[in-house]
Amino acid sequence: MDVLEKCRSWTAEHLRDRGGDCYYRAISSTFNGTEVEFEGKRMIMAASHDYLGLAADPRVREAAVAAVRRFGTSLGGSRAVSGSLDLHEELEHRLARFLGQEAAAVLPSGYQANLMLAPLLTEGRHVYSDFLNHASLDEAIRLGDATERKFLHGDMDHLKELLASTSGEAGKIILTDGIFSVGGDICKLPEMMKLADTHGAQVVVDSSHDLGVLGPNGAGAGDHFGLRPLLVTSALSKSLASVGGVIAGPAEVIHYLRFHARTALFTAAASPANVAAALTALEILQSEPGRRARVLDLAEQLHHGLRTLGYDTGTSLTPVVPVLTRGRERCLRMWQELCGAGVFTAPMTYPAVRAGREVLRVTLTAAHTDQQLVRVLTAFDEVGRKEGLIPPQPARRTPPDTVVLPAAIAPAATRAFTG
Repeated sequence: MDVLEKCRSWTAEHLRDRGGDCYYRAISSTFNGTEVEFEGKRMIMAASHDYLGLAADPRVREAAVAAVRRFGTSLGGSRAVSGSLDLHEELEHRLARFLGQEAAAVLPSGYQANLMLAPLLTEGRHVYSDFLNHASLDEAIRLGDATERKFLHGDMDHLKELLASTSGEAGKIILTDGIFSVGGDICKLPEMMKLADTHGAQVVVDSSHDLGVLGPNGAGAGDHFGLRPLLVTSALSKSLASVGGVIAGPAEVIHYLRFHARTALFTAAASPANVAAALTALEILQSEPGRRARVLDLAEQLHHGLRTLGYDTGTSLTPVVPVLTRGRERCLRMWQELCGAGVFTAPMTYPAVRAGREVLRVTLTAAHTDQQLVRVLTAFDEVGRKEGLIPPQPARRTPPDTVVLPAAIAPAATRAFTG
């Protein structure tokens, strides 16, 4: 049997026929973190998770440049051998304190941070995972030998049933996203932790999309609910405007994982530039809460505007805005049409979502202006009517759980965040 046969059929023509040619498309330039040049056209970037708009901030950029000048572009080794810097330890200390944990470990990617959980998910233990958790949490489970029990998305009755059906002697770990990366809804952490206490389980939260967004201090889902799970993981590529990951928790657990997680032992250290950028972004996150208020305000207006047009954006009230398109072909076609209208979004199809639940994921950052928000809504208005996905005239309806804005969105507004 030809082991490469399936690869040879994966041609550019095959991708075009399946609509897959909208992925891995190169952007030529970026402008202030809010607009990009794509195929010769300047358009609004509405698919970035740079929630606080810090990736283009001069302070973050200069921190990365200064780190390269001081340490070079790479450390040429793993953290365990020759790749540890005071810079790494400073970021770990700052992140642990920020997340309300004793210790933290920084990894080169958020995916790797979740894979660090594998040594805890060993034989004889049971792991309970939300059906819509990020793929990296699923991968951590596969790397371990624990018995996996999936619970229906956000269904605490189902989780309770699964926990109750497991022997009280078994080790139990519950895994959940804080904000779910496609649906944009927030995990039910209070109910989850109450169940964990009742059934002798521990809770681990992936706060990649809620760090910097939720909570009075911006520390994520735990901060939002006033709770502290056993472990918190997060990517540094969202609100912290860098590339990397972190896992934070009790000092003894983090120390153990440093020596037992292959994803930490056998990978090069996070680059000095990425660590320095994350450190500076964290400082700005904590000192400028207006950024968090701004991105949440824009998210509320975007949700309200899309729902008023007649779109279904699910139960999300966060900056992750899923626009349900119902159908792979329509989803990919709308992506192309929105690009033509000057808006770059993220088409989410199988395997990112179930067939029939395809969405265009839309995200705005604290750096976007009100004028850019109006341009996004105008593009969705035009494209949605062309596709027959929304009524010929605005439906003027708002789900009960949506906060109605006191005033209409003014097309002339240009209220950009200035710090």
